[in-house]
Amino acid sequence: MALDLFVTMHVRDHDAARDWYARLLGADPTFVATPTESVWELAEHRWLVVEQVPEHAGHGVVTVFREDVDTFLATAADRGIGPDRREEYDGGVVRIVFRDPDGNEVGLSGALPS
Repeated sequence: MALDLFVTMHVRDHDAARDWYARLLGADPTFVATPTESVWELAEHRWLVVEQVPEHAGHGVVTVFREDVDTFLATAADRGIGPDRREEYDGGVVRIVFRDPDGNEVGLSGALPS
C-alpha cells in the first residue's frame, strides 16, 4: 500500500511564513498549491504544508528525524535561523526546537554525535 504523509502548519501570514520555512529548510517550496498554501517535499512521500489559516495559527507541532542534525543546524544558522531550545534524551537522542513566526513548533531530532 502506498502511503504519503502531509503535515500542515497553519499560519497567519502565508508569505512571511513561506519565507521563514524556505530559510529553515534551505529550499523554496516544492510547489505552491494556492496563493495561501505552499508545500515542501521533505523526503519521498513526506510533505510539509504551510497554509494561511489565521484562526488556527501557532498550534502546530511536528518533529522530523534526520541523520545530519549538526550539518542542518549549521546551514540553518548560515541562513539566519536559530533554534529556540535543545533537549537531550536518554538513549543518545537530541531534539532541537525551532518556532516559526506564529509559534508553531518544528522539531529536529536525531542521534547525538558520538
